[in-house]
Amino acid sequence: IGKPAINCYYLILLLVYRKTVLFKTMHLYKAPLNKISRNAAKYFTRRSLLPEEKDSLWKIEKGFVRTLTYLEDGTTVGLGVWGPGDIIGKALSKLEPYQIECLTKVEATILPLDGWYQFQEVLLKHIQQAEELAVIRSYKKVEIMLIKLLIWLSKKFGSEVDEGRLIDMRLTHEDLAHLIGSTRVTVTRSLGQFQEQGVIDRLSLHRIVLREEDIWYYEI
Repeated sequence: IGKPAINCYYLILLLVYRKTVLFKTMHLYKAPLNKISRNAAKYFTRRSLLPEEKDSLWKIEKGFVRTLTYLEDGTTVGLGVWGPGDIIGKALSKLEPYQIECLTKVEATILPLDGWYQFQEVLLKHIQQAEELAVIRSYKKVEIMLIKLLIWLSKKFGSEVDEGRLIDMRLTHEDLAHLIGSTRVTVTRSLGQFQEQGVIDRLSLHRIVLREEDIWYYEI
């Protein structure tokens, strides 16, 4: 066989090899995730904990959760709040304990870490949220921290209604207090003041409507 024929043969083998590698790569990284998303959906009630999955993460499909830890004296520390599309799990934290608590009814799927290629993107989102909450917690007055937190929640998870932005996450006064390092009593008092000022409307089931036209003072 002449060199041109051999070169052509090797070229064909190379093309076949590349297609095979591409197919296997797509199968390795994409197919399992889609399969898991379809077959491993799990459902949780409000205030239940998502179990810690070894070498896996949770993807929130529906509902809202919060991540938290505890200090030595039992004080709860809110680490973050997450909703549909967010990916969370113990593998993203070094804290002990680390818990994921459902704020609402939740549907979630399991994502294995093996062969998963979006880890860096997810980690970046966690860092960004940690920075945003750190800035909110840096204010000296609780009422400023609280209104900044409500503004952040309304922008990230809220929905448009006639009166403003609806925060429908079933966050109790104690949940809000944990996120800003305050107390339930102080948060309750501050929310009452906001309602008197016309900044918020408090609805049933711990829902809050933030009146965007009346919060300009706090956004300066």
